[in-house]
Amino acid sequence: MSLGEYRSLKMLAIAASLATASLPATCFAQEPGVTDKTIKIGMFAPLSGPNMAYGFDVANAARMYYDKVNAEGSIHGRKIEVVMEDDRCNANDLVAAVKKLVEQDQVFLLNGGSCSAAVVAAKDYVVRSKIPMVMLNASGDGALYPPTDYIFGAFSISQYAVGGAIVDFAAKTFGAKKIAYINHDDAYGAWNLEGSKADAAEHKVDLLVESISPTITDVTAPFFKLRAANLDAVAIVTYARPAALLIKKAHELGFNKPIILSVTGTANLSQLVDNVGSKDALKNFYVQDVLADLPGGPKIKWVYDMYKKAYPDLAAKPDHPQAYMPYGIPSAMSIVNALKEAGPQPTREKVLEAMKKQHFESGVMAGPVVFGPTERAANKSTIFIKFDGASQVLQPGVYTSRWQYKG
Repeated sequence: MSLGEYRSLKMLAIAASLATASLPATCFAQEPGVTDKTIKIGMFAPLSGPNMAYGFDVANAARMYYDKVNAEGSIHGRKIEVVMEDDRCNANDLVAAVKKLVEQDQVFLLNGGSCSAAVVAAKDYVVRSKIPMVMLNASGDGALYPPTDYIFGAFSISQYAVGGAIVDFAAKTFGAKKIAYINHDDAYGAWNLEGSKADAAEHKVDLLVESISPTITDVTAPFFKLRAANLDAVAIVTYARPAALLIKKAHELGFNKPIILSVTGTANLSQLVDNVGSKDALKNFYVQDVLADLPGGPKIKWVYDMYKKAYPDLAAKPDHPQAYMPYGIPSAMSIVNALKEAGPQPTREKVLEAMKKQHFESGVMAGPVVFGPTERAANKSTIFIKFDGASQVLQPGVYTSRWQYKG
C-alpha cells in the first residue's frame, strides 16, 4: 500500500468515527418498538364476540391512560404508540394476536389479556420471545406461577386470592364457620380453591367444596347436597352462567343464608338480575369487587370522568362504560412507571427489572400494586357490595387473601 493510499484510508476511518460519535445515543442497541420519538405497545383484548364485556372497555381505559400520558408530555421524550388486536377471549386467537404484535408489528412490550385461560396459552411463546407481557385484567395465574422474568398480571386480582378474600369476608362479616364453596372443576377452580384453603385455615372455617363444570345446565344435585349441610354462607366462585343458575336454584329451594358471588361471576349486575329472573333471589346477596369504591363512587369518579371525555359517543350508549372498565388503568400505570424507571435508553431487560420492584397505589383498585422477586400477581385485595337487584351498598372494609406463592 502506498503512503497516499494509507493516508486516504486513515482519513476515511476518522470521518466514520466522527460521524458515529455525532449520532444520538438512542441509535445504539435500539430494541424493537423503540424509536427516538415513540415506544410501541401491543395491546390485545376481546373487542368482539360474547365475552367482549370482559375486555372491550378495559382496553379503552388503558388506551385513554396512555393518551393522557402523551398529552401531558412524554416518557423521556417518547410518545406511546398503541397497536390493538382482538383476541375474542379465545386461546387460538390470542396467541395469533400476540405473534402478530411481536413478529409483524415489532412492539416493544405487550399489554393485554382479559380472559385467564386464553392468556395462559401465550405463556410459552412470550417466555421464548423474552418480551415483557403485562396483562390487562386477566387473573392468568397459570401464566404467573411458577414465576418467570417476563409475565406480570392479576391487576384485577389473582384467582388464588379471589376465593381467599371471600372466605375472609364471610368469616369476619357473618362469623361463618361452615361455607359452601362452589367452583369450577378445572385449573381455574383449583387456583381459587387453593387460596381459599389458606384463609379457611386461618379463620378455622370448614369449606364444603362442590366443583362443577363451567358448562353445567342443571345445578339441582349439587345444591341439594349443600343445602342439607347446615351452612352459614354460600360462596359462588364461577363464571356468570353457572352463577345465575345457582342463585336462581337457591331461591327456588328457599335458601336464605348469605350468598357471596366472586368478582368473576358477573360483568353486569342488571344482566344478572335478568338471568336470575327475580330480585327476590338477591335479598341476602353480596358481590365481590376489586375496585377502591363502588362503580362511579367518589374515590374513582376521576376514571369515569376521563372515560366520558375520551369516549363521549361510547359513554352515551347503554351499559357503557362496561363494569370492568377501570381495571385497565393500573396495568397501564405499571407500564408507564416501569418505562420511566428504565430511563432514556430503555431496554426490555430494564423494564422487566423495574416491574419486579413496583409497589404503588393506583387510586383505582382495592389494594396496592405489588410485585417482587417471585411475586407476579399485582393485587390480592377486594371489597364487597350488597346488591338487592336494584341498589348497591358498599360494605365496610377491605378483604385480602393470605395466600403466598411457595416455589
